[in-house]
Amino acid sequence: MAPAEIAVLNIEVVFCPRPGVADALQLRLAAPATVATAVQASGVLQRHGLDLAGVRAGVWNRVREPDFALRDGDRVEIYRALTVDPKEARRLRYKRHRENGESTGATKATKAAQLAKT
Repeated sequence: MAPAEIAVLNIEVVFCPRPGVADALQLRLAAPATVATAVQASGVLQRHGLDLAGVRAGVWNRVREPDFALRDGDRVEIYRALTVDPKEARRLRYKRHRENGESTGATKATKAAQLAKT
């Protein structure tokens, strides 16, 4: 079937409110459909108390504008804001490992060699 003949688009809308939790929904939308119409039709905004103006969304891992036209089979992803700066999270993990006396970069062979010396 040629793209011009498709009257209904099968779209997936996904939002992860926190790590390990996904709110995914399969939609059938009339063509032409945009990112904004898919996000609104999914009900994700209402379920999670989000505002369309305040969310970033993308298609297949690429940020897109709300008026971006969707194609059949597209996956619309609603991105949540980062809760911590990735660099700061890395620093905190490093500090925690150092405080616990854990090695930060040693391989298993290096650790075994250190244990054999003691």
